[in-house]
Amino acid sequence: MNRFYLLSLFTLLVGMAQGQIVTIIDNTTEKPLELVTLSSETPPAFEVSNSEGQVNLDSFKVAEVIYFRCLGYEYFVTSYDNLLKMGDTIRMTASEITLDKAIISASRWKQNKQEVPERIITISPADVALQNPQTAADLLGSTGEVFIQKSQLGGGSPMIRGFSTNRLLYVVDGVRMNTAIFRSGNLQNVISMDPLAIEGTEVLFGPGSIVYGSDAIGAVMSFQTLTPRLSLKDTPYVSGKAFGRFSSANNEQTFHFDANVGWKKWAMVSSFSYSEFGDLRMGSNGPDDYLDEYYVERQNGADIVVANPDPLVQRPTGYSQHNFMQKIRFSPNRKWDFQYGFHYSESSEFARYDRLIRTHNGEPRSAVWNYGPQLWMMNNLHIQHRHETVAYDQMSIRLAHQEFEESRIDRDFNDPIEQERLENVQAYSVNVDFTKFVSERFKMFYGGEWVLNDVVSRALALNIETGELNRASSRYPDASWMSTAGYLSAEFDLTEKLILEGGIRYNQFGIEADFEDNLDFFPFPESSASINNAATTGSIGLIYNPDEKTSISVDASTAFRAPNVDDIGKVFDSEPGSVVIPNPDLEAEYAYNLEANVSKILGKALKVDLTGYYTLLDGALVNRNFQLAAQDSIFYDGELSQVQALQNAAQTTVYGTQIGFEVRLPGGFGLASRFNYQFGEEELEDGTTSTSRHAAPAFGMTRLTYKTGDLRLQLNSHYMMERSFEDLPVGEQNKPHLYAKDENGDPYSPAWYTVNFKAIYELDSHFTVSAGLENITDQRYRPYSSGLTAPGRNLIISLQARF
Repeated sequence: MNRFYLLSLFTLLVGMAQGQIVTIIDNTTEKPLELVTLSSETPPAFEVSNSEGQVNLDSFKVAEVIYFRCLGYEYFVTSYDNLLKMGDTIRMTASEITLDKAIISASRWKQNKQEVPERIITISPADVALQNPQTAADLLGSTGEVFIQKSQLGGGSPMIRGFSTNRLLYVVDGVRMNTAIFRSGNLQNVISMDPLAIEGTEVLFGPGSIVYGSDAIGAVMSFQTLTPRLSLKDTPYVSGKAFGRFSSANNEQTFHFDANVGWKKWAMVSSFSYSEFGDLRMGSNGPDDYLDEYYVERQNGADIVVANPDPLVQRPTGYSQHNFMQKIRFSPNRKWDFQYGFHYSESSEFARYDRLIRTHNGEPRSAVWNYGPQLWMMNNLHIQHRHETVAYDQMSIRLAHQEFEESRIDRDFNDPIEQERLENVQAYSVNVDFTKFVSERFKMFYGGEWVLNDVVSRALALNIETGELNRASSRYPDASWMSTAGYLSAEFDLTEKLILEGGIRYNQFGIEADFEDNLDFFPFPESSASINNAATTGSIGLIYNPDEKTSISVDASTAFRAPNVDDIGKVFDSEPGSVVIPNPDLEAEYAYNLEANVSKILGKALKVDLTGYYTLLDGALVNRNFQLAAQDSIFYDGELSQVQALQNAAQTTVYGTQIGFEVRLPGGFGLASRFNYQFGEEELEDGTTSTSRHAAPAFGMTRLTYKTGDLRLQLNSHYMMERSFEDLPVGEQNKPHLYAKDENGDPYSPAWYTVNFKAIYELDSHFTVSAGLENITDQRYRPYSSGLTAPGRNLIISLQARF
């Protein structure tokens, strides 16, 4: 009898242990679901299902409320005890249409999207697989809610809510990517990220300075790369994929491989991608102003203009890039998790195409204008601790080091002097974040940040005829930029349907700049400059969820951008006859934002959402006439030039709406659309106003989808409204090489549209084939403010093998 009881008890214990690992499957197809998120607040726990749909429930013992969420599926709530009764298989049902209850990381912690007042969109790996973006910039643009400007093929500068460049923040695995030399001109850093190694992307619209600090004015773009997955069994967990793609518009050839090996406490994931892009071909139907009629070659010691044999091909625009990532994870128990990540990205040298199409006195202005290889490297150690203490329930520590290197190589037409300016930034950061669930209705998020950027800038001038090499004026001084901050935010459930959120951040920042190396070129009165200042920001918001089909939120927030080394130290010719010099008396820009969001499900098949916002940027850093040593003009590059400097001297206002709907139609069909309208106005030196350069014309995307079994089809259209000459920003009116000409011969940005078809089919559990035909009608168009004409008709074919 005792043996029988012992055997029964052993069998029960074994069954419970096995029951703590469950497999989540699609209720219809019975295929495993990857990236399903399980979360609970008491105890604090968060897990994600692996490629086999498996997840360990050990972290959720005694949890009375566990949330199961997956994009495209109905979420459900249950308890740990109920899960044990449900067995080792959990079924999730594809949603008809629901308010998005995805897990997001707006506070650096995993949160329910409906607990955040700001508008947030998420981009899943399934979206990436269907759209097949070539770069991370194209990935953002595929949403129809982020406008992408391109000056060359090797680039992509997002414009969001009337802001761009250093007023937007990039975050990779929780680490800020913006550096002290992020400029107000177009940035290309987003292409350093590998879209094939990203498992989730979020765009938080509007200010995000409470958590993320400087630069988070227009939006925060957060990229989460592949996470090493542990084994849930005694045998190692092995998964991965191999991927190949071809695109016809620029003869793209991309190859990718990643592999995950996990044991119970250790795991690692490796990823490698290589892409090679040829010169980009534009469409055949559109303005002749965009045709590429010539390019420059150097022959017999002289620069000559060569007629382009095919004016639809933009020469030179091709380049190549490779990305490597290695992550290692150690999780000794359910309380501690250690992850180390190494990222490396390097491009080839590539032409800045918009500079090569400028002319001067009927001839090309530049013979050479290239960006040197763009390099990004990051070491990131992330430590997480989940344990209920007096001070916190969850703790996160991120220690990161990044290196950025970029250069500019330019030479005027038939000028023997070629200049190369190289910049290197060493970026160090420490982030410590905590959460505390004070009660069932009150949560706190708090933490601190320390950031240091060391900038080294050098320049050389090479005489290509004699080989003589000399020093030249560097773009920046040798400098350091430092920021320290602390923040506190809280979430309080006033009722079951009404949530109050608020936060505050204090930030101290400083710059030390040394102009010693440039004193031979510029008559600076001082050999050094410094800034030591502070900024305080806050936010408060309300979220009202009266029922499962309605969500309403309002939010008031402030954000800031601390002046950086690019602001205080850059010396350059903004236009012929003008030179911009350093100004050490800069203060932070402040943004004040109001936002309201409404989402509603009508019936069972229609969801609509509307966002309205207004942002005032005060003390905006703009170029204004200045004096140097009591002189308003100096000689720069042999020319008497008006002295200018960045100053806190203007205001910019932006307001707009983001509108969307989604309809689930019978038979597996669906229809969705996004439309973005923004209007920006900035103050000029004479007191008048101009349209803001970074407020893109109205744009959007509409898509018709069909899904049956393992086949997904999508027919979509991306479009942009016209921007007339009268509505162009004053600065853009002086850039005729970027735009088409209207009936008066003035530059303007014509409206455009594309029609695109995408398809993806799972051949079996291991192989997936994807194809697309973009710009089917072969439109010749150039997105607003871009120097590069967009691709013409483009055939995409890709094959993915999973193991």
